[in-house]
Amino acid sequence: MAAVAWHLDEFTRSLTSVADNTVAAYRRDVEAFVEWAGRGGLTGPAAVDRIVLRRYLAHLATRRYAKRSLARKASALRRYFRWLHRSGRLPVDPSRGLAAPRGESRLPTVLRDAELAALLDDPPARVASDPEGVQLRDAAVLELLYGSGLRVGELCSLAPGDVRLDTAEVRVRGKGGKQRQVPVSQPAVEAVRAWLDRGRPTLCTAETPDDALFLNRRGRRLSPRDVRRLLDRRANRPTHPHALRHTFATHLLDGGADLRAVQELLGHADLATTQHYTHVSKERLRAVHAQTHPRAKDPRDSR
Repeated sequence: MAAVAWHLDEFTRSLTSVADNTVAAYRRDVEAFVEWAGRGGLTGPAAVDRIVLRRYLAHLATRRYAKRSLARKASALRRYFRWLHRSGRLPVDPSRGLAAPRGESRLPTVLRDAELAALLDDPPARVASDPEGVQLRDAAVLELLYGSGLRVGELCSLAPGDVRLDTAEVRVRGKGGKQRQVPVSQPAVEAVRAWLDRGRPTLCTAETPDDALFLNRRGRRLSPRDVRRLLDRRANRPTHPHALRHTFATHLLDGGADLRAVQELLGHADLATTQHYTHVSKERLRAVHAQTHPRAKDPRDSR
C-alpha cells in the first residue's frame, strides 16, 4: 500500500526520457526514502517537508555513504518531489533547493597509447586458445568501442542491420531512446565484416536472436557483463569498457575536434558532460609539455 500512497508507480512511469538503468536507480532511491519515512510514521508525501529531507540525508551520511551516492539520492528525491508538485499531487515542492555533498570530481580514465595498442593489436598469449569466432568477436567489439566511442549498453543492443559497412556508419540507440549515426573506423569495418562472415555463424544456435549483432559463447546476445569479462581477459590491467569511450573522446579533442562535434558523436544531451574531456586533454598536453619541452623542466633538476 505504501507504493500507492506515495504514487511510486506513477512516478516511475513518468520517467520516459531516461535510460532503464536510471529509472531503476531512481525507483530504488525513492523506495529507500519511503521505507525510512514510514518507520518515522509518515504515511505519504504530504507529510514531508524540507526538514524531513535534510534529516534523511543526514541519516545517510551517518551510514557512511559516499558523497557521490548522497548526491545521486538527493537528485532522485528532487526529481520525485518536483514531479509530485508539477502533477498537482503536492501544493509545494519540499525538495526545492535541497543540497547534498557534491560527489568527488574524478577525471575519466584514458588508456595510454601502449595499453591501447596491446589491447587492440597484441592480445596476451592466453587469448590464442580461444575459438576463432570468439577472437573475431572480441576484436570487433573493441574496435567499435574505441573507434566509435559507444557506450557498452549501446554496443550490446546493436542489430546486424545497424552497422552499414558500405558507408562505414553505425546507427546507435542511446539514452532515452535517442538515435544517432556514428562513423565507424576502417579497422572496425574490417573487424565487424570478419565477425559477420566467419565468426558469428560459429556461435549461432537455434535460440540466437536475429536482432543481436554480437553473441556470447552460448549464442545469446552479448551482455555488458560479457564485455567486462572480455576486457578482463585481454587487458594487461583492470580496464572498464567505458575507458575506451573516454579514450575515443580524448583522442578526438587532442586531434583538434570541435567540442560540439564530439558531443554529437558521444550522444551527450548536455555539453557540460562533454566538457569533462577537455580537462583530460589539458592534463595530457601538460604532461607532454613537461616531458618534451626544454624550458618546461626546472634547471635545478639537471644539477
